[in-house]
Amino acid sequence: MPAPSDGSPVLSCEFFPPVTAEGLIKLQAARSQLLALRPAYFSVTYGAGGSTRERTVEAVLDIQHSGPVPAAPHLTCIAATRDSTRELLLHYRAQGIGRVVALRGDMPSGMRDPGEFRHANELVQFIRTEFGDHFHIEVAAYPEYHPQAPSPEKDLDNFQRKVDAGANSAITQYFYNADAYFRFRDTCAQRGIAIPIVPGIMPITNFTQLARFSDACGAEIPRWVRKNLESFGDDREAIRAFGLDVVSALCERLLSGGAPGLHFYSMNQATLTLAITERLGLIPARR
Repeated sequence: MPAPSDGSPVLSCEFFPPVTAEGLIKLQAARSQLLALRPAYFSVTYGAGGSTRERTVEAVLDIQHSGPVPAAPHLTCIAATRDSTRELLLHYRAQGIGRVVALRGDMPSGMRDPGEFRHANELVQFIRTEFGDHFHIEVAAYPEYHPQAPSPEKDLDNFQRKVDAGANSAITQYFYNADAYFRFRDTCAQRGIAIPIVPGIMPITNFTQLARFSDACGAEIPRWVRKNLESFGDDREAIRAFGLDVVSALCERLLSGGAPGLHFYSMNQATLTLAITERLGLIPARR
């Protein structure tokens, strides 16, 4: 299933590798439903632990061979060697995979060896050197700036290094402030960075979980959004309804402002992503 060729937004979704048989069934069901988006690809996250990596590979190949949407596996620097990365990419290439998401990743608790790559630009450069233009390489971008960056300027320097190393396009960390995205995009353009920067979109289903994620990754929840979500307490339906309004309005503004597409952090669920894209008129309303 190819990406849209009529100028409509390019859509994609992210999954995490399931741990249990029940989780695999849930992922497969969500994937089947999300085919309605005609996504360009489904990405699969990647952890530094061996078992997590094996589950990632299994999920990637399941998506790749189930069709019609290709898989885009995540690769991280943490604990990776050049030999292990080369071996994995050779395996992916042999399976027909042509897109990867190259990330630095976070060091797991208790792990001391960071591996042979220190930064994502080194991983991007390695992929380009070893495999030429075979892989379309996605990298991460941070409109509200990486929480470990000493300054916005330094964060932009890091992003530029990934682009200069050979990245084709970028997916942002999720955010709820459209102005942060537009400012980041425009600042990149002023630096001569011309690759597509696709907003990462996190549907809102659970406020406690969202607050924990956001605190960890540096994504700001605007005060008015946070206060409304807090006021709903344990009323999940109210949280979902309000979140649907907030995220749909965000996506509408992003697309009207020229964002090239949307990348949904699905959390292995389809309902809210489908509801958002229906509101945007990107897929037909379900009956």
